[in-house]
Amino acid sequence: MEELLRKELSVSRVRAAAHSGGGCISQGQSYDTERGCFYVKTNHKAEARRMFDGEMASLEAILRTDTVRVPRPEKVIALPAGGAVLVMEHLNMRSLNRQSAVLGEQLADLHLQNQRLREKLDRESGIVGKGSGRSEVDYVDRFGFHAVTCCGYLPLVNDWQEDWVTFYTRQRIQVQIDMLEKSSGDREARELWAQLQLKVPQLFSEVEVIPSLLHGDLWGGNVAELDTGPVIFDPASFYGHSEFELAIAGMFGGFSSSFYSAYHTKIPKAPGADKRLKLYQLFHYLNHWNHFGGGYRGSSLGIMRSLLK
Repeated sequence: MEELLRKELSVSRVRAAAHSGGGCISQGQSYDTERGCFYVKTNHKAEARRMFDGEMASLEAILRTDTVRVPRPEKVIALPAGGAVLVMEHLNMRSLNRQSAVLGEQLADLHLQNQRLREKLDRESGIVGKGSGRSEVDYVDRFGFHAVTCCGYLPLVNDWQEDWVTFYTRQRIQVQIDMLEKSSGDREARELWAQLQLKVPQLFSEVEVIPSLLHGDLWGGNVAELDTGPVIFDPASFYGHSEFELAIAGMFGGFSSSFYSAYHTKIPKAPGADKRLKLYQLFHYLNHWNHFGGGYRGSSLGIMRSLLK
């Protein structure tokens, strides 16, 4: 690995540092160089290059908003024996604690950033001579993303759609149901979803969904803090409904009441949010079912039954 990094990063000194780690999908190790310390994620699966390309595109997109800290990505490198590595800035992270409220505020700023761009364009459209300058980020008026991203190691369908309900039902839930159909042929899941998808539009009758850039996989294991503030990592970004972000956050813990209070001060709960939260959690339970097996079947079917009542 050291020789590969020397070549690809154009450095002469590479030494494994004391920092290492990893999760369910990839392993990580930090390396000291004369250019600073880098964190290197390694995955030997055939799909690793696609997965890391999507993660790098996600980190770059969040970085450009200048709202919430993410590790600065450096490069995706193919491994000679198969798989790939993602090289990024090493950060001395610790568990999220004192910075919870700040993260709530900054996450809301991330979600509001695209809406604020639209409002700025609306204001400037009537002013002669304005509108010629470009910001670091352009307003996005659709749902999707410019790259394939992965929630875990399974690819997400990020094709652009004008309508959020269409995007979410077809490109998030239906894709997961189709994967289950191939792997287990679960008839009850298919039948429950056939009924539920007809009711989904009703859950959005009282809300306007404006595309927000999302982290996409914001559970407690993907957030931390530095001395200077919070940091989020391992994103699976796309432009979607801001409420989707809070779904997995509420499934596995790791977020204090101060986080939610700070977030909802900037983005108040909209009518029907609690039911939509269940709909958004359905994606994550189905995704876990497809990743890790039938232990998540009961939760997935239970959510569909509760939304059908």
